[in-house]
Amino acid sequence: MGDPEAGRNRRAERVLLAGIVAGLALAAAGLAGSGPGPGEEIPAGAVALVNGRAILEDDYRRLLAGLAADRRTPLEPEDRRHVLDRLVEEELLVQRGLELGLVRSDRRVRGELVSSVIAAVVSEAESREPGEDELRRFYGENRDYFTRPGRARVREILVRRGGEGPEAVRARAQEAVRRLSAGEPFDAVAAALGDRSPVPVPDALLPPAKLREYLGPTATLRVLGLEVGGVTEPVSTGSGYRVVQLVEREPPFVPPFEEIEDLVRSEWRRRAGDGALRSYLEELRRRADVRVRDSLP
Repeated sequence: MGDPEAGRNRRAERVLLAGIVAGLALAAAGLAGSGPGPGEEIPAGAVALVNGRAILEDDYRRLLAGLAADRRTPLEPEDRRHVLDRLVEEELLVQRGLELGLVRSDRRVRGELVSSVIAAVVSEAESREPGEDELRRFYGENRDYFTRPGRARVREILVRRGGEGPEAVRARAQEAVRRLSAGEPFDAVAAALGDRSPVPVPDALLPPAKLREYLGPTATLRVLGLEVGGVTEPVSTGSGYRVVQLVEREPPFVPPFEEIEDLVRSEWRRRAGDGALRSYLEELRRRADVRVRDSLP
């Protein structure tokens, strides 16, 4: 059995560490706002000052609400003091982390800082709800993005090496191509020249990505370049050859807006967030003094 007190201490350390990382990110990014100077009165909307930095009442109340949700009894005054003490300790650790330069020297803190700033910039842009007219206009301007690939139904004859030599196997595959191209029934040619496939291609219209799973990239590319009824030349499989016939083709199409409205909205939000981040970065670069060596290593 572990020491319960030690377990509580470890959990407290993890909570504080998470607060340090998040607090460092917010403080270094300037998102937490500047606090009053030392010796000043506690301003409205704050519950404490730590070296002139305000601990906001909203943060305090949010933590209280979380604690209350986990309790079956009302919070006592010592519970409220405990929450405030944790916020004070977190702020002290954040300030110490900044003094130690963790924002620049600790890769994890730097990563959290970058993630926090990106999240703050992007979330505001993504939170705006576009109107239907705006979504429909976005859908119309980006029809290529929402176009679904065409599908194809194919049949395959697999010619595998047995006791024959490589030339005999290839000759059998070429004979299958010749007979199919001449219009002979597929089943008859497959029975005469083909071998049983361990993973047969489904007799259904499949998108290119699914066809690649069964045929591989080379055979898929070749069969999609055929007219309906066409047959590929033998494609090497490593253990023989495959011959593929295009049976049916369905062209690419754009689903109606009503069918993919949620997808359109999701993509609109993603691009709004990307655009906001790009504009933000451009503004930061415009305001910054960035100098780069003439020759890079």
